[in-house]
Amino acid sequence: MTPIFDWSFAFSILPTLGEALIITIQATVLGMALAVTLGLALALLRRSKLFIVSAPAAVFIEFVRSTPLLVQIYFLFYVLPVTGVQMSPLVTGIVALGIHYAAYCAEVYRAGIEAVPRGQIEASTALNLSPFRTAVGVVLPQAIPPVVPALGNYLVAMFKDTPLLSAITVVELLQQSKMIGSATFRYTEPLTLVGIMFLLLSLAAAWGVRRLEHRLARYGGKR
Repeated sequence: MTPIFDWSFAFSILPTLGEALIITIQATVLGMALAVTLGLALALLRRSKLFIVSAPAAVFIEFVRSTPLLVQIYFLFYVLPVTGVQMSPLVTGIVALGIHYAAYCAEVYRAGIEAVPRGQIEASTALNLSPFRTAVGVVLPQAIPPVVPALGNYLVAMFKDTPLLSAITVVELLQQSKMIGSATFRYTEPLTLVGIMFLLLSLAAAWGVRRLEHRLARYGGKR
């Protein structure tokens, strides 16, 4: 009788799943780096006093937030090459994840920036600080630490959205487990291992975000 869970088979497929896990982590880390950077830029553009600057940023953010991530992935992979822009499947997935979550990060940043007391900005103006120095030296150091937990939530959410990249032939963790299952007709072991890996890495990411939050809080207190 075949056991429900074969430990020897599970251990034998770990190296293969490990290679796919590296791709998943790579897509998540690079996608999040793009998201937090682009998101901050979009937040600053949306808060611009110039309508010609803030309006396109607002439209872009709302459009990205209102359309499914999978549709955006398909668009970048199948439609963008028509314009002459060619990217590998993995790069396409990273860009899609980054742009999608940048729209959400932008709103988080905007909430943090608007929570900074108006008096701080007025004091900077009275001290004759330039808008750039005010933003970098006064506003952002106070706006970013409180929104770190929300950004961390998006990091975990992005990690769990990486299986969507299999739609454009990226062999990430879940896709690799399905390939193993279709080749061996055993799905219990690979899918169980994938679930455990997602759980452990999500918990590790959440712990890292909490540590960062505490470090920023201590730094802010010393300031």
